[in-house]
Amino acid sequence: MAETTKKKVLFVCTHNSARSQMAEAFLNKYGENRFEAESAGLKAGILNPLVVTVMKEIGIDIAGNRTKNVLDFYKQGKRYHYVITVCDESAAQTCPIFPGILTKTIHWDFKDPSSFQGTWEEKLAKTREVRDLMEQKINEWITSIN
Repeated sequence: MAETTKKKVLFVCTHNSARSQMAEAFLNKYGENRFEAESAGLKAGILNPLVVTVMKEIGIDIAGNRTKNVLDFYKQGKRYHYVITVCDESAAQTCPIFPGILTKTIHWDFKDPSSFQGTWEEKLAKTREVRDLMEQKINEWITSIN
């Protein structure tokens, strides 16, 4: 399939430090022939070490990723077929919306690993749950898109 026929997808969250990074990695892994994914946040944050750890556990290394600001993509004139927000419902009012004309905007509700409390191991366990739910959601979504 030609590069130009790939559906462009932007995953957006508050700081581009956890959920949107996982979603981007999963879609680029599982949808590589049909999709081209990027991710960004309202403000670029710091990559969450919990997310780096749980993704590495399943063979996906995002340690070298940088966080990006959604407004930079807008200023560059980037366009997407889909913009998917991955903030949790409790933070929906702070979940950014990509400006401009979009084909389709979708919201997926995922808990924020940066909000998890407890020991490192307890936070890792909760982050693994988010990772596994994200992976499942990405695969279901890929299957649903014709």
